[in-house]
Amino acid sequence: MTSTDKPGQSAGDTTAAGEAATGAAAGASAVPGASAVPGTAAAPGTAAEDRGDEAAEFGDDAGTKRQFISWVTLALMTTASVASLRPSPTMAIYGLAAVFLYLLPAVVFLLPTALVGAELASGWRGGIYRWVSEALGKPLGFVAVWCQFAMTIAYYPSLLAYVASTFAYVVHPSLAEDGVYVAIVIVVIYWTGVWITSRGTKTVAGLSSLGLVIGTLVPGVVLIALGIVFLGQGNESAAPMSTDHWLPPWTGLASLVLIVNNFLSYAGMEMNGVHVSALRHPRAEYPRSIFLATGLVLLIFILPALAISWVMPSEQLSLTAGLMQAFQAFFDHFHVGWLTKVVGIMLVLAALGGMLTWLAGPAKGLVTLARQEGYLPPFLQRFNRHGVPLNIMVAQGVVTTLIGVLYAFSDDVSSAYWMFSVITVQIYLIAYLLMFVAVVRLRRTRPDVPRGFVVPAVTLVAGVGFAASACALAIGFVPPDQFGDAPLWRYLLIVGGGLLALGVAAPFAFLKFRKPEWVHPDHQGSHAH
Repeated sequence: MTSTDKPGQSAGDTTAAGEAATGAAAGASAVPGASAVPGTAAAPGTAAEDRGDEAAEFGDDAGTKRQFISWVTLALMTTASVASLRPSPTMAIYGLAAVFLYLLPAVVFLLPTALVGAELASGWRGGIYRWVSEALGKPLGFVAVWCQFAMTIAYYPSLLAYVASTFAYVVHPSLAEDGVYVAIVIVVIYWTGVWITSRGTKTVAGLSSLGLVIGTLVPGVVLIALGIVFLGQGNESAAPMSTDHWLPPWTGLASLVLIVNNFLSYAGMEMNGVHVSALRHPRAEYPRSIFLATGLVLLIFILPALAISWVMPSEQLSLTAGLMQAFQAFFDHFHVGWLTKVVGIMLVLAALGGMLTWLAGPAKGLVTLARQEGYLPPFLQRFNRHGVPLNIMVAQGVVTTLIGVLYAFSDDVSSAYWMFSVITVQIYLIAYLLMFVAVVRLRRTRPDVPRGFVVPAVTLVAGVGFAASACALAIGFVPPDQFGDAPLWRYLLIVGGGLLALGVAAPFAFLKFRKPEWVHPDHQGSHAH
């Protein structure tokens, strides 16, 4: 998702920047492409809107016709923005217990973020920067937006490691755990993506919808169907499916650390809260939409994970190549092994198409905001002639390259993949922690602001979401059982160092050294120093 803002725009507020930063950053787990619903610019939460009468048919702009969507449509949009097959191998390691490990964060994180995001989006336009700024001040608003951008720095290497391992099954499966091969793929594909994006190419705009079909729905249905037929033939499941395996075996926190990945999988549920004002009866229909979306998301996550566990023993599963391992095992069993390469190409094309559609999005939102408020040095605020923030993308790419090169020195690609996935989650969770605090504070300090949807028991809901996010952030510092015999200090150095450098030190350094002249000339006249 890229912002539609143009370089040098003269708007004095930060609405566009906030929306760009919020929507685009959902690329950590979301499938981009859900477009804004026409007519949602009308002020949400009006009495007419809640009644759903004829007056609600018109926006605030001289009788502009409002366009409504059904709660089912919103549920499907939300499902598309979150669902993915990439996390499946991580949870397949737990076998039947994957059901519990998906349900728990869905209740304590996915639902709170969706509900809180709806209240904030229906009361304040401008995304998480506006929400946090209104509640906690502009500096913390910048920290929230920065974290949504910075998480992509760690996210792209893990995404492209998945792409490299998947493509290995098209070339030679042994490459999937070859660190040098993975490093080369990460560096080459990332910079190729930057080059394509820097040219303002618009041909990739529709790739996200196509990617959802060929990269999630079709392979997911095929994987589940193969698993059901496999068991129906009388084959024994690789993972025990008896009722006494509903809960994962407890050997300390290390046995449950992989659950942290589900917080990244569920991230982005709040992004469609912006569409709450496009419902005819938001207070009644939005909860229905969220519960339906939650059910669909759980099915898309759980069933493929179970299918993988039926055919692949947990000790043999790769976190990056586990999906392809399962497809290869199923296709070889049914004597159609050649289809493994076909599915591999589908998954790679879908992942790359999705990456290209939102590669510049988070950076563009951050730069647009930085121009208005002076958060970044002018060098990092520059757009090229195609309206792409190339300088900050190059700076981002340098760090991404350094991370990618680390794979070349790793003797365990899955462990490296996991560490950078944890850093991604932890940085993103900082933004969520601020969002949960913001909704409670705004309810107390700005009760007069109309909201199209109001979270019931907001302190409890936000408190649960905050506690779950804080716990997930802390648990990420514990190496999982699957980490092997690698030294603990190395794990803590990489994970803790990545979080502190990208999620804490960087934004506060920009705030500390911020200068008035960093505000772009187009905004200096209306900017209050």
